[in-house]
Amino acid sequence: MMKNPNTPTAGRRQFIRNTTAAVGGIMIVPRYVLGGTGYTAPSDKVNIGIVGAGGQGRSNVRSLLQLDDVQITSVTDPGRYWDLNRFYYKSIAGREPVSEMIEDHYQKKGENKMVRQYKRFSEMMDREKDIDAILCATPDHTHAFITIAALKAGLHVFCEKPMAHNIWETRMVRKVVQETGLATQMGNSGHSKDGMRSLVEYLQDGAIGTVREIHAWVPAGRWTPGITGLPQDTSPLPHDFDWKEWLGPAPFRPYNDLFSPVTWRDFWIYGCGALGDFGCHDMDAPFWAFDLSSPSEVQIYPAGQSNSEIAPYGEAGTYHFPEKKGQAALKLHWYSGGLKPDWNPHLPPDYKFGGRSAMYVGDKGVIITDGGDRFPQIFPESLRQSYQPPVERIPRSKGHHRDWIDAIKNGGQSSANLDYGSQLTELTLLGVMSLRLNGARIHWDANNMKVNGLPEAESIVKEPSNEEWDISKIM
Repeated sequence: MMKNPNTPTAGRRQFIRNTTAAVGGIMIVPRYVLGGTGYTAPSDKVNIGIVGAGGQGRSNVRSLLQLDDVQITSVTDPGRYWDLNRFYYKSIAGREPVSEMIEDHYQKKGENKMVRQYKRFSEMMDREKDIDAILCATPDHTHAFITIAALKAGLHVFCEKPMAHNIWETRMVRKVVQETGLATQMGNSGHSKDGMRSLVEYLQDGAIGTVREIHAWVPAGRWTPGITGLPQDTSPLPHDFDWKEWLGPAPFRPYNDLFSPVTWRDFWIYGCGALGDFGCHDMDAPFWAFDLSSPSEVQIYPAGQSNSEIAPYGEAGTYHFPEKKGQAALKLHWYSGGLKPDWNPHLPPDYKFGGRSAMYVGDKGVIITDGGDRFPQIFPESLRQSYQPPVERIPRSKGHHRDWIDAIKNGGQSSANLDYGSQLTELTLLGVMSLRLNGARIHWDANNMKVNGLPEAESIVKEPSNEEWDISKIM
């Protein structure tokens, strides 16, 4: 039976004290311990602390500021200032600019509120007694620890994708999510869009017949051309930047400006490459529609130079899912870095694939989802004209962040919660593991959490961590 996380006991409070003391003094007393109700009442504002104020953190803040029943009280980031103008964010970020953006927003509403700033997650957790939840938008390698520590402290969590950096971490997050029952959400925002929900309905309705092949591709590649691995030289530290905190569980190494911001995604020790960045977005719909479980085999080949330290310029490969009751065997093909699938005969002769799309191949036709809200497009034209779309049966979302806040206030779960997200992340990370092992064939034993016949995968399934960020100590 799942334990009610909202029943405060001296034992639970002592457990939180003991476990968080082992990881730098993290300790927070949630509102329900202080005498409030188990969940924030619908009339109350949800107080949120932001952990990670880079480009994605800033984007999430902008979405949260649109919600009148949300109040952002604190911002944590090792970096005071990030210049993101050379990246797709085209902005500045960091704990100071993002805090100023939040304060300006409240000031325009006639509210004079100061946002408290922290370099270290542990410091924020120790001092912020009034927050109900955190939003984690840090680099991939720190997601799981921050998520678990917050949940253990009784806080609701929104975590960017991928939710973890290795498969063992996904299992640990899922365990704590199930134990606490707190409201969680992963940052796979497409999950809440009408286009994906329509697509899932079309596929489950058999719009194109039996689907045996799916192709998903993204243009993303490596951010740092011309290097062959982790840089060995040292760059001057940015002003007021806590490099040790940024490193988190990773081994210490000298700072180099190729590691941040954004370009950390290229290095396996911190990021998960293009597949890790986009897999939880672009494999979400097939995972949802076909209720995919563990693949029987995964093999993703690197395109261009890569090794055990750095991600490739692109990739291509396949996830194989065995036949199960009511569903044919399925192949899910993944491409990045400009690689795309072959043209399909159901498409018009002059059809051009978009830069980021997916194609579902059935025995009656194909569905393409291409850009924007990614509504399903059926080909050939004759099938599109004759098909009667199904009645909507998946509730439409009021917004990705709105769903999470409603779950916090109402005591439920959003559909992109971290229980679901942990499984989608595990699927993504199986492909990342194959890439990190130079295109190795992965035969995954899900029950025992190991790759059959490939002992070198063990250190990727569960990666080493330093003592201060050791998840085992807070489980």
